[in-house]
Amino acid sequence: MSITHEQIRELAEFHDERSCAITFYFQPSTPRNRAHKEDAILIKDLVREAMGNPETKRPPAKISAKRKDNAKIEFARADLDRILGLSGELRSNGTHAKAVFACSAENIWREFDLPPTLSGTQLFVDRHFHLKPLAHLLSALPRLAVVLVDRQRARIFDLRLGELTERENLFQPLSRKGRSDGYDGGRAQRRIDDEVRQHFKTVAELLKAEMEKGLFDKWILGCQDSHRSLLEPQLHPYVAQALLGRFAADMTHITFDEIRTSAQQGLERWHGERRHELVSQVLNQSRSNGRGVTGLRRVLRSLEMGEVQTLILGENFQAHAVECAGCGHLDAHLVSFCPVCGRATEEIVDVGEAILPWVIRRDIETLYVKDDAEFDKVGNIGALLRFRSQTEQPIAPAMSDRLARAGAAYPGRLRRFASR
Repeated sequence: MSITHEQIRELAEFHDERSCAITFYFQPSTPRNRAHKEDAILIKDLVREAMGNPETKRPPAKISAKRKDNAKIEFARADLDRILGLSGELRSNGTHAKAVFACSAENIWREFDLPPTLSGTQLFVDRHFHLKPLAHLLSALPRLAVVLVDRQRARIFDLRLGELTERENLFQPLSRKGRSDGYDGGRAQRRIDDEVRQHFKTVAELLKAEMEKGLFDKWILGCQDSHRSLLEPQLHPYVAQALLGRFAADMTHITFDEIRTSAQQGLERWHGERRHELVSQVLNQSRSNGRGVTGLRRVLRSLEMGEVQTLILGENFQAHAVECAGCGHLDAHLVSFCPVCGRATEEIVDVGEAILPWVIRRDIETLYVKDDAEFDKVGNIGALLRFRSQTEQPIAPAMSDRLARAGAAYPGRLRRFASR
């Protein structure tokens, strides 16, 4: 089952004070022998540790440290047992990773197949679902359409989480030219040329309609060079802006695997160029006190103010912060009491995980950057802003949500409000 943006938002909004939200990520490993038992043993060890069993044989992947109350574990036992039962199925399906989000107390069980590119198998039991591995994966994989065209045909594919599926297959039969010469021959050729132009216009209109429906965010074009000049002038401006790459393709000979490989290579090139461009833009804008901020404290403030357009994180970014149990305010200063409402705070060992629900609820684009020395110097966290306000006072997330919505509709008015 592929994951949708609506399902991700639902997971981000979930919160359970009994600490029985189960998050499980499975990354298939290379078996050492024919028995293929390594993954099953690891899953069993993870479940045992989650239940507080001291007989766990190996240090598992990350487990939340917030759960010491055995009564809370009982709420999660049914889901942990069900995950344990998945071990046989997962062992036989080594081509996919898996993500499971569960809370039996709220009748939630979400199971998704993923590309086998996760950092490892992990299990979390907490008050909320852990979405960082999923966000990291999805940041590199937008809803992508792959479009192949020639003079008569158009094929449209969806590339989702590494899986390529064909959605549209159009065919435009052309009139036969015949053997006549002179005036009749020229008229026949003009008729064929008109039919070809209409075919490319139809493809352009279809792409516009499908993009408006939200069927894809970006797309890649595969065709011969001679056909690009026929299609691209027909494209609506925002469809043309969403085109992130092209590759040469002969419709009659290209294979399914060649389409997928060419599309993924184009996507990787685009991501690399865009990451480099955005990191440079954030660094330059932050130095000039423009629409860019770096460092955890400044980024948290900008998130609360609703200023952030794009959040950029180092691939291995991890930092401590505190969260208010009352209003949800996040603070990079490890204070005992919330500066917004005065309630007690709780320490968070991975603030990069804690801010994801905010980011997902507000549809803020999130990019992960690997091995960038300049970005590492500023703390491996930064943001490109939609606007920059002047106030330095912390605000609660409820107010920041209202400010974010106001900023999207009336950015100038919000700047005046924030500067008072």
